[in-house]
Amino acid sequence: MDIGKLVLYKNNQLIALNKPAGIGVQPDKTEEKTLVDLAEIYTKSTLHLIHRLDRPASGVILLAKNKKALAALNQQFKDRAIEKVYLAVVKQAPIPGEGTLVHYTYKDARKNKSIAKEEPGETGKRAELSYRTIGQSDNYTLLEIKLLTGRHHQIRAQLAAIGSPIKGDVKYGARRGNKDRSIQLHAWKLRFQHPVSGDMETLTAPVPEEPIWQAFELSEE
Repeated sequence: MDIGKLVLYKNNQLIALNKPAGIGVQPDKTEEKTLVDLAEIYTKSTLHLIHRLDRPASGVILLAKNKKALAALNQQFKDRAIEKVYLAVVKQAPIPGEGTLVHYTYKDARKNKSIAKEEPGETGKRAELSYRTIGQSDNYTLLEIKLLTGRHHQIRAQLAAIGSPIKGDVKYGARRGNKDRSIQLHAWKLRFQHPVSGDMETLTAPVPEEPIWQAFELSEE
């Protein structure tokens, strides 16, 4: 893999990459090299993971080159000052085509899965996202999703809860998986404040060059 082709943004503080589906961001039971491992080989330096993205999903991942940048971005995530925009392809379009979803999620660590329910319980964590339909193909609907909280498998669990599981996501109710075990969930945009300059930065990760994604016309606005 030519990691250089995945680089979206880099400076002395940060580096961002467009993660392909199927590669892990952090170590897991596969013991394969992670995206962070490959990025460290590319930069010849130690990098720090700021946020996560599920192995079968694709899209923008931001890494810090030093502890100061890591602390600054971690605080922005904690303060919900970072805007994260995702794209998801679903077979069953949600009704209405635009709205806000509020659930309470329950993580099953043994199955590495979360369940989203409408009623709060003792261990449920509030999960909120907004979505809107931005594209239609012959068989699928493209959703733009903005995360308002950051829960385990949040988008996957919440879309499954309303009967609109992500294409390929058999863990969350899709009828069939993709041959490469990917799911059509893409971390499209990330907006944050640069830790040194204070400038607002918006990173956009192009969608995978696959027919299912290319069937939709995307505006960068």
